[in-house]
Amino acid sequence: MTGLLILDGGTGRELARSGAPFRQPEWSALALIEAPGYVTKVHEAYIAAGADVITTNSYAVVPFHISDERFASDGARLAALSGKLARDAADAAGRPVRVAGSLPPVCGSYRPDLVDLDRARPVLKVLVGALAPYVDHWQAETLSALAEAELVAELVAETGKPLWLSFTLQDEDPAAPPALRSGESVAEAALLAGRVGAHALLFNCSQPEMMQAAVEQARSVVGDAASPLIGVYANAFPPMNADSEANSGLDPIRADLTPEGYAAFAIAWAQAGARIIGGCCGIGPEHIAELARLRATS
Repeated sequence: MTGLLILDGGTGRELARSGAPFRQPEWSALALIEAPGYVTKVHEAYIAAGADVITTNSYAVVPFHISDERFASDGARLAALSGKLARDAADAAGRPVRVAGSLPPVCGSYRPDLVDLDRARPVLKVLVGALAPYVDHWQAETLSALAEAELVAELVAETGKPLWLSFTLQDEDPAAPPALRSGESVAEAALLAGRVGAHALLFNCSQPEMMQAAVEQARSVVGDAASPLIGVYANAFPPMNADSEANSGLDPIRADLTPEGYAAFAIAWAQAGARIIGGCCGIGPEHIAELARLRATS
């Protein structure tokens, strides 16, 4: 695990666990609206745990979560606030901590059938413009189709900031070959990442059991190139069915993914070639602290 870059964990579940205002459909955006101090505390908890990168709480700052009306009137301000909170926490860390600007799937998570590039474009433009002053790189995450990644790459190009692309994977059958939720292959995702000049290619918000094969397939395409780096931040959810209703409620958290249990997966990912590891939904500061401990003792 030497040389590993450690990401933070999930923000929404950590906000809920900390007592922040939290409900659907606003999800993690509700804390930005009503009690942003909780967002700062979550960033600080991940920094204290050893994260090298913290992520802006902008994932839910989209019409899908906060409504078209609120996004039109307040979306840019809320996105900028998420950037400033992360930047301030990183700058106060006393050590180098990067800020990743979260760019979400605008029309809903896990559902490639809902992807609408015409709807996504103006929303992403608002997020990019509001976050740009605060972030060190862009993290387009939980992408379920290649077309989403191509759009993000186009929209962030003028900022001059590095782009990390992160895809969510089909995870109903751990024995199946790794694939995006669109059915497109991990190899295709790796080729796209190279084509658009992404600095990192990651896999997130899927079961840990799916990730090693994805890392291995991506590595077989990327080879020993300096970029894109390969990374993983899995979730602690049960498998997400293809017909899951996006944003329908809170999913249960697996009891077996303790910090030690998650770290066992992370060791295998690192051995397979992952150089960036963190956590997504349900993976908290205690899990990140275990990753940091392993890095320090390896």
